[in-house]
Amino acid sequence: MAHVPAVPATEAEAVALAVDGCRALAAAGQADMVWGHPSVRDPGGRGAWMKCSGLGFGEVGADRIVLVSPSGSVLAGSGPRHIEYPIHTGIMAARPDVGAVVHTHSAAACAFAALDVPLRPLDHAGSLFCYPDIPRFTQTGGLIKTSALGASLAAALGSSLACLMPQHGIVTAGPDLPSAVMTAVLLDKACRTQLDAMAAGPLRSWGSEEDTVAKRADVWAPSQLRAGFDYLLRQAPSPPSPPVPPSPPVG
Repeated sequence: MAHVPAVPATEAEAVALAVDGCRALAAAGQADMVWGHPSVRDPGGRGAWMKCSGLGFGEVGADRIVLVSPSGSVLAGSGPRHIEYPIHTGIMAARPDVGAVVHTHSAAACAFAALDVPLRPLDHAGSLFCYPDIPRFTQTGGLIKTSALGASLAAALGSSLACLMPQHGIVTAGPDLPSAVMTAVLLDKACRTQLDAMAAGPLRSWGSEEDTVAKRADVWAPSQLRAGFDYLLRQAPSPPSPPVPPSPPVG
């Protein structure tokens, strides 16, 4: 399997990363039929590369990745764009440090956010989202389909790695696609861990700020995030091949 650079220098690399992001999220169990999407910042600054709408993560090949401008125009690729493209273009506009964005409908995150309690560092995954507390976007639980809502979500995210979207899902951002995907996977895991613990009884123990901050520097270094991402790709089926055009008529 070819190792695609985490930060693309060309359109082809951006497309390959967007496909890999879909495959990794599918392998991690983050699919919600045809909804949810990772994106990669265009190396030329024209917008975000992301899958077209109407397909699940496991159905996406390079021929179904589109470049969407901040105004919503499809500048390259084949297929319709997602309605919620402002999630991606809004965060990228507000955060020059962000190279990739992920939005999924994590069931665990939706269930956890409904409890309106802080997310605690109960496991390694949780250490990414505590001290300070993970932000929450509460303006709406509906679709982020306007540039104004995209900007509001970006403001709620601030400089954080991730944001809970109650009644909706999650959004994560990273310097590159592997980081953003792994952050989404780990946020889902952290929410599941806390839901399981709270189902058994009141929380009584979790990591201190000093220990948690020190731990996450070790366990979630960029190399570790890339290792997790590559593992997910090894578990994922190969991307589908582009359709073969019909043979021209003979005679």
